Amino acid sequence: MGIESIMVNSNPETVSTDYDTSDKLYFEPLTVEDVLHIVEQEQPEGVIVQFGGQTPLNIAGALSQAGVPILGTSPKSIDRAEDREQFQQLLRKLDILQPENGTAANKKEALKVAEKIGYPVVVRPSFVLGGRAMEIVYDRKGLEFYMGEAVQVSPGKPILIDSFLEAATEIDVDAISDGTDTVVAGIMEHIEEAGIHSGDSACVLPAISLASGVIEKIKAQTRALARELNVVGLMNIQYAVKGGTVYILEVNPRGSRTVPFVSKATGVSLAKLATRVIMGEKLKDLGLEDEITPDHISVKESVFPFARFPGVDTILGPEMKSTGEVMGIDRSFGLAFAKAQLAAGQRLPLSGTVFISVKDDDKKPMLYTASRFHSLGFEIVATGGTSRFLGHHRIPSRRVNKVREGRPHVVDMIKNGEIALVINTTGSKKAVTESFSIRNAALAFNIPYTTTLSGATATALAVEAMIEGELQVKTLQEYHGEAQGVRR
Repeated sequence: MGIESIMVNSNPETVSTDYDTSDKLYFEPLTVEDVLHIVEQEQPEGVIVQFGGQTPLNIAGALSQAGVPILGTSPKSIDRAEDREQFQQLLRKLDILQPENGTAANKKEALKVAEKIGYPVVVRPSFVLGGRAMEIVYDRKGLEFYMGEAVQVSPGKPILIDSFLEAATEIDVDAISDGTDTVVAGIMEHIEEAGIHSGDSACVLPAISLASGVIEKIKAQTRALARELNVVGLMNIQYAVKGGTVYILEVNPRGSRTVPFVSKATGVSLAKLATRVIMGEKLKDLGLEDEITPDHISVKESVFPFARFPGVDTILGPEMKSTGEVMGIDRSFGLAFAKAQLAAGQRLPLSGTVFISVKDDDKKPMLYTASRFHSLGFEIVATGGTSRFLGHHRIPSRRVNKVREGRPHVVDMIKNGEIALVINTTGSKKAVTESFSIRNAALAFNIPYTTTLSGATATALAVEAMIEGELQVKTLQEYHGEAQGVRR
């Protein structure tokens, strides 16, 4: 565009791969003091804060107060999305639902808020990254224990308490707006249910299980929020859908970690378009006027470092654990998910024995997955309760001991190479502790595993798709062709 660009980035990994993004690079920390020193040196016409995650947003207000022009979405709009009270007022004005919530500065206030909302609740310190110290609490005793720990993570900051929507489907939406028009770039359906950090959850684009009415409501709410916040550039919104009702979880007036995934899946370079919009161009002039819905299926899967940290539990929760991500693309969900698993290092079996041990709430929904594996010719082994439940529903399985029930037990079977896939979901902390050795053994012996019900269902569909047909490789260009009229 003929504009000199200057990047400030203290992350050596991203700097090493993005050397051609800017004319100059300052390898400095993203603090107010350091950025102001660079501003004093370079005298820029403006600063873009949308492409660095949450950290630049946290200092945008201070930069603006110091006289630094913030390009794109204004610091005032950023505050409306980030501040809980201002955000609640915004949602009430737009008649958009959110889970019941409150804030607390101490244990007494937290217990009062939780009693009013009703358990379970999601609790987290404010102003932390990556879901740090975020937890789902199911009772008063758990909340009392949490309040003693969380204060150490974020001293002097309020604790955020939200009603936890059990068995809800979480949705990520990336959108781009020029202040007048807003285009939904991607509606991603999380494969893991709500309660798993969005950075750890696999997701699929386009959404595969949402009713058309729900999708239209999500689009309408996204456009309304962009208009009310006067977004110029990128915006990410996280929704939860339960029983056909759409709830909003949070709005991030910036580029999210899903933008590269959406860009590759759709063939539209969102960061480049957003930069042009921030510099004053309009979406219609750039050829982007309609929502982007690709014909193919793209699956994003998270990559975890568990193999490098012996003794770390692989179970997923609201605190982010992943260190990277991969994607798989195909014409069907099953094959796209299978490719994503291969890329993430999980080689799914086409035959053998599946071990299933699930919490009581998951037993009935697990029948679909178990019957799928049985019909594909897999043998099923299960712990006592799960095995009895499967037998009661005429799905044959062989009972195996839990570790505490004595040998030979399931960990022995994993070590002996008798298990091809592990499906293990847990509820209580006691169950998590007791089943740790199962997940640890699967990791140590490189056995594919899933710790969520939805992940198990997706795995069954992937295995079925691989049995029915070979994986084919195509270029991105073959999948989405030319994005007509869009400058990339």
